[in-house]
Amino acid sequence: MIAISREDFEEAVDDALDSLPDETARLIAESNVVILIEEEPDPARDGHQATELLGIYHGIPLDQRSVFDSYIEPDRILIFRGPLQRVSASREALVAEIRVTVLHELGHLFGLSESRLHELGWG
Repeated sequence: MIAISREDFEEAVDDALDSLPDETARLIAESNVVILIEEEPDPARDGHQATELLGIYHGIPLDQRSVFDSYIEPDRILIFRGPLQRVSASREALVAEIRVTVLHELGHLFGLSESRLHELGWG
């Protein structure tokens, strides 16, 4: 396990987002989604029993949205600080896992399946 400050964790999430191509970043910015950092998953909210969930996407993927979906609350991507720190043995491993988790959850925003995300190395 490796622990870093909340500020450093947020910076690693921002770095993952900054690494995206400009067109992808533009699509995300226009997609009515918020990316939040939470300490731990909430099984009641997130619908999972696993306490080691690294991130989750709540929303309607872009490829399934209609014009009527623009008036709903934003989709949410939650990145879980506690589990990510617990599965990482070094700072470098943590930063890499944060990036993979952010890309994985963004993949769900774009409608990618778990199997496709694993094929891309974002699983």
